[in-house]
Amino acid sequence: MTGSDLSLDLDGGLARGGVAGDPVAALYRRVAWRIAPFLCLGFLAAYVDRVNVGFAKLRMASDLGLGEAAYGLGAGLFFIGYVLCEVPSNILLQRVGARFWLARIMLTWGLLSGAMCLVHTPMSFYVLRLLLGVAEAGFMPGALLYLSQWFPPDRRARVTALFMVGIPLSSVLGAPLSGFILAHASGVGGIAGWRWLFAIEALPPILLGLWALLFLPDSIERSQWLSGAERHFLRGRLQDAHDDHAASQLWAAFRDIRVWHLGLIDGSVLLGLYTVAFWFPSFLKGHGIGNPMTIGWITIVPHLVAVCCMILNGWHSDRSGERRLHIVLPIVTGAALLACSTLAEGSLILSVTLIALANGAILGALPPFWCIPANFLTGPAAAAGLAIACSFANLAGFFATALIGWTIERTHSPDLALDVFALAMACAALSLFLIPRSVVDRGGKRPTA
Repeated sequence: MTGSDLSLDLDGGLARGGVAGDPVAALYRRVAWRIAPFLCLGFLAAYVDRVNVGFAKLRMASDLGLGEAAYGLGAGLFFIGYVLCEVPSNILLQRVGARFWLARIMLTWGLLSGAMCLVHTPMSFYVLRLLLGVAEAGFMPGALLYLSQWFPPDRRARVTALFMVGIPLSSVLGAPLSGFILAHASGVGGIAGWRWLFAIEALPPILLGLWALLFLPDSIERSQWLSGAERHFLRGRLQDAHDDHAASQLWAAFRDIRVWHLGLIDGSVLLGLYTVAFWFPSFLKGHGIGNPMTIGWITIVPHLVAVCCMILNGWHSDRSGERRLHIVLPIVTGAALLACSTLAEGSLILSVTLIALANGAILGALPPFWCIPANFLTGPAAAAGLAIACSFANLAGFFATALIGWTIERTHSPDLALDVFALAMACAALSLFLIPRSVVDRGGKRPTA
């Protein structure tokens, strides 16, 4: 008996044949509400701790004697540690289980992020940024792997969107919080505001890590809040969607050119996203906005747009069964808008509007994009493949921050780097047409019972 032979009745039992769309949808909603909020909050905390250095820089740079290039190097070293450890981290998650490993990731990155409040030299800043990347490595691909173990392909983009809205929400919530801490905590106890920022914003991942240890279900089979019939049904739906030709061996992921291709596309996307994340506060300060709270509120705008774009694009991609255009069109549009923003520096309102729309379009492409690897990878290959694509892509994080800092220091403007990044994004997105539609769209069809 497989998932295609079964439907859930309203009492949670199983019945042969027929279509019971509402009970099935209700079951998946219950599963989504059980795990997606935790993953979203985890991703939110990860990005707050990853990019709050952009706010801390407003006061930290002068305290530590950091120039633009030195700050860019320190911000980018996070990605070196991240890239080096992402593949082994995801392989370990596959072996020891999501509950323990995701909790370990959150606890260690929370502690190291908090330790950033203790830096006193550029070298200590570099070392802790590198270690923070080591600690956080594996969270995103691990969460994507975990979601693929619960949701079939035709329901995966929308729940991936619910998880990944943690990226823009980290700025929607974190930006005003960071601005408030810098504005009001400076000097409290004789401690600089940017040190309070790191200490306070390290608490959420530590609390989430403890929650994961106590409550996060490792798998469908170990979820006591599901009935036996529900567990059997969910497992059956995954088996029905399983592709017998999907690679499952660990080393197959390293040999699959599609994995590296997807990493290249995501890396180009991150060039634009990290530029906004790490440099937007400094961009606003350079336009004469000195109040950290004001900078915090304005920084919300691009990320509120992104939340809406991610949810709508993920939902519509699942509903229509189409992935490729839901990825390519937003990225190309975002790249064009980002390039145009360099022509609008005379108007702060127009610049912020263009950056906001570019950020929303680019982030909107990520939910359907990250559904693709599970179409041709499974088991250990999926664990390794997701990590390879993420780690290869995050090399862009290092180059984005370092190149923007270098460009600003030499030309006093980020325009050249932004134009290069926009061109790279557009070209990489269009290269998705080189991957057969059968691979990109596999499993992406209108959900049925």
